[in-house]
Amino acid sequence: MHLQFFFYSSLQNSHRLNYEIKMQPVPWPFSLSLLLLLFLSTTITTTSAHNITQILAKHREFSTFNRYLTLTHLASEINRRQTITVCAVDNAAMDDLLDKHLSIYTLKNVLSLHVFADYFSSKKLHKITNGTTLTATLFQATGEAPGTSGYINITNTKGKKVGFATEDNDGHFSASFVKSVQEIPYNISVIQISNIIQSSEAEAPVSAPAEIDIIDLMTNKGCKEFAKLLEKSNITKTFTDIMENGLTVFCPIDKVVNTFLPKYKNLTKNGQISLLLYHGIPDYHSLGMLRSKNGFINTMATTKGKNNKYDFSVKNDGDNVKLDTNIVTAKITGTLLDEEPLAVYKIDKVLQPSELFKAQSIINNSEDTAPEPNTGDDDGEVPADATADNNRAMIMSVNGWLMTFILSIGLVFV
Repeated sequence: MHLQFFFYSSLQNSHRLNYEIKMQPVPWPFSLSLLLLLFLSTTITTTSAHNITQILAKHREFSTFNRYLTLTHLASEINRRQTITVCAVDNAAMDDLLDKHLSIYTLKNVLSLHVFADYFSSKKLHKITNGTTLTATLFQATGEAPGTSGYINITNTKGKKVGFATEDNDGHFSASFVKSVQEIPYNISVIQISNIIQSSEAEAPVSAPAEIDIIDLMTNKGCKEFAKLLEKSNITKTFTDIMENGLTVFCPIDKVVNTFLPKYKNLTKNGQISLLLYHGIPDYHSLGMLRSKNGFINTMATTKGKNNKYDFSVKNDGDNVKLDTNIVTAKITGTLLDEEPLAVYKIDKVLQPSELFKAQSIINNSEDTAPEPNTGDDDGEVPADATADNNRAMIMSVNGWLMTFILSIGLVFV
């Protein structure tokens, strides 16, 4: 007999997957298990995500290398790529590099030379066609490398060793393969090499990017009112102090800030500061990185306290990036600036942390003031309790549908 099932997956933009299964009569428990397996395979998204920081954290000998991947923001670039090889060096080799007192921008170029835009397992390294090959690195991909200096020559040398050097190396290999650290075919390969790969082009001095006045940037590009709030609260320096190490700011447009002002003024001074800090992430996130991310993210308002998370969820809807605080869902509507280490984006709502607005509701009630009703104004506020109820209703609906599906399949084979 023929059974035809139609599945919908929100994780795949609600495209319908049509499965036609031709089956012979078999014991129903086996058939039920098979059908459930097919069902789950359509609703679970298989990913090859990796986290270079977590991989290297298991090996103390790479702690310095790991730290500088984070400081130079190469770690996030590595994590968002699908096919990549990372050549890690131990702490002693990193100490030799740091003794040169290179700027953080030059260090980024040197370390990006150790990240290949291809997958090389230990086995592949020892079985290179014709014994030698050239591979592109992130240094080449950034456009910072002059000519083809961002390519690495990988060669099987005498004694079954594998050597690494820049393209024009005169037969001298400054580093050699030591061991495989972790391989996730064909997603990421982390290997250890003996030394830093020498490159005068990568070690060339790099000037720091010109200083950017974040207030002027916002004022001139449609976020004047939000810039005023930052200045009045005297926390502009808090943003600029971390800019060099990476900063992402979500700036509500003037119209929604003006609409939100009465609620903002009703907050305590500390509450106002927390809300403004909530619009910043202490790390650089390009729009491409945000589009590849789904899940919670910490903000500048986040503290180590268990009850003071001040995080929100990044959600992707096609090309749109949305930020969900459980109170409002804002959408990125434009880019003011996206030049590492700073990214500033326009959003269509003021981000309202659930921690802060729950606390405000308690303060109002303690003063015998009736809670402000939801008027459906432009800032799109949704009561936190209503959001929780909707989430519970959705979970119950999905669970009930799944149980109905299982029981109906069982009945087919009874």
